[in-house]
Amino acid sequence: MVNLVAAQKPLMNGLMKMAGVQPHAVEIEAGTIMNFWVPNETINKPKKGDKTNAVTLTKPNKPVVVLVHGFAAEGIVTWQFQVGALSKKYSVYVPDLLFFGGSITDKADRSPTFQAETLVKGLKKVGVDKCVIVGFSYGGMVAFKMAELYPDLVQAMVVSGSILAMTDSLSEATLNELGFNSSSELLLPNSVKGCKALLSVATYKKLWFPDRLFKDFLEVMFNNRKERSELLEGLVVSNKEHVIPKLQLKIHLLWGENDQIFKLELAQNMKEQLGEKATLEGIKKAGHLVHLERPCVYNRCLKQFLASLH
Repeated sequence: MVNLVAAQKPLMNGLMKMAGVQPHAVEIEAGTIMNFWVPNETINKPKKGDKTNAVTLTKPNKPVVVLVHGFAAEGIVTWQFQVGALSKKYSVYVPDLLFFGGSITDKADRSPTFQAETLVKGLKKVGVDKCVIVGFSYGGMVAFKMAELYPDLVQAMVVSGSILAMTDSLSEATLNELGFNSSSELLLPNSVKGCKALLSVATYKKLWFPDRLFKDFLEVMFNNRKERSELLEGLVVSNKEHVIPKLQLKIHLLWGENDQIFKLELAQNMKEQLGEKATLEGIKKAGHLVHLERPCVYNRCLKQFLASLH
């Protein structure tokens, strides 16, 4: 039987190419490959007679926006409604983090810092010297690490449904409130019931899909389970070890007001921690998946912030 989610991938790829991006695999180092969706105009296809058949990239000629996905889906699935909205004025890059999409590594490190370091190496290889990072959920935590470690690269940030770091107390409190025993139980469902539970806590509106679609989504989107489970373990830091970074850049917190996973109060507290350059904007009738639930409102808010920078 045809997997309905897998069958849509060629269509999604075609739509993304029309929206302005196409896939390009980058070898970061031996054993580590990261997939990027890069602007069409930066791709130079091999010339006739080129025996290497190598695709080369040029540097972007517009301000760069990097969209970093969360934990339940790869890059273009997460940002399908944002790429086309941004690509006319910006050079849009959409990476697949390690163990998502086509990105893999044989290294044992599973920390957000390692994800951030690998992503930065990949961005430099595709010609990005400066960028604005838009991070959602897990991708937001990676983005905060990038801003902390590479201030010359990251000019500004937009963060949705994320936090500076997942402390052990916050992890425990969040899971208890949502009724899950572990992050893996919440974010790595292995059944239709678990998939429905994740969707229920991630959205404001109660959406209905047939069980068949959930089964197909599980098959396609939740691979590399062992490694992703290790990524979740690598997220949690002790309260004693967590230090709030001093970030000297504009950070816009763009939040679904009904986010059940990382509530608006968390965003308000984080804004105070980040200081004067941080701003907070809430979107009504939207949950954790605010960019998918209310894409038109989200895109308008995002473009307003980006325009204020450029």
